[in-house]
Amino acid sequence: MAKRPTKLQMLAQTGAPAKTCQATESVCADFLDYLRSECHLAANTIAAYGRDMKRFCSWVGKRKLNQLTIGDLSAYIGKLQSFGLAPASIARNVVATRTFFKYLQLEGIVDANPAELIATQKMWQRMPGVLSRSQVDAFLKAPRRTDAYWQRDVAMLEVLYATGCRASEVCSIRVRDLSLSEKHLKCEGKGGKQRMVPIGSQAIAAIDRYTEEVRGKLAAKCPHPPEPLFLSRSGRALDRIQLWRLVKFYARRVGIDPKISPHSLRHSFATHLLAGGADLRHVQEMLGHASIQTTQIYTHVEHSRLKKVHQSFHPRA
Repeated sequence: MAKRPTKLQMLAQTGAPAKTCQATESVCADFLDYLRSECHLAANTIAAYGRDMKRFCSWVGKRKLNQLTIGDLSAYIGKLQSFGLAPASIARNVVATRTFFKYLQLEGIVDANPAELIATQKMWQRMPGVLSRSQVDAFLKAPRRTDAYWQRDVAMLEVLYATGCRASEVCSIRVRDLSLSEKHLKCEGKGGKQRMVPIGSQAIAAIDRYTEEVRGKLAAKCPHPPEPLFLSRSGRALDRIQLWRLVKFYARRVGIDPKISPHSLRHSFATHLLAGGADLRHVQEMLGHASIQTTQIYTHVEHSRLKKVHQSFHPRA
């Protein structure tokens, strides 16, 4: 069956004024549908690409997509830097732009792909925040028995650090995903990819206490039995925003930098494993990274710490 022409192709065939701002927004929407339906990317990834493409469409304006050059796209990346975006955000915008132009080629909207020549933004102009072991210990002890649902919060924080899971992965863990007797759990990562993640005895004890003392009471508040492990006070699944707020709250309580996020515990998990001698490939598997290059980030973090130790204590540093 012949592929249905896109809106931009139909504009070109009819001789209508092609690639206006409206048309660019239209093809960007088609691109997101393509990522969703054919590439099966995760909802959070689609949302991030959507924000990137909205910014890109605003920059393109009334220019024609098939007339953009590498110079134009380089200027766009420079514009992103002027917005004060983090290096990681700029790098993701580069990836989104490259992927978008590959899609345009597939659809026959452009012949050449200037986005392939965009220089990659170096991800490690800024190292990810990593907590020390003593900070992690203090943080995991931050919930107090006087706090509402402290058992849930202790279990949640323990799972974040014990598994290195992303916030969205922790929120989506279901009771049936737990295999605590075998010391692992199943989580669903980006693109719907599932993986088995080991979990330690302290996190297991915290989960057991939470499920025995609190979860049943929270679940009873919801008319339909909820599947997720971690529930809000209303009995529904705890979402990423609520998790983020709880992490910030407990960080402030124990005097840790309030800029930390659930991802800081993921960074700490990986860095502490590598510092202890863990194999990089094993850490990659536990984190659910598609590429070993992403996991190598944490070797740079650990090396930066070693440099500081060397400079502080070596007599000829």
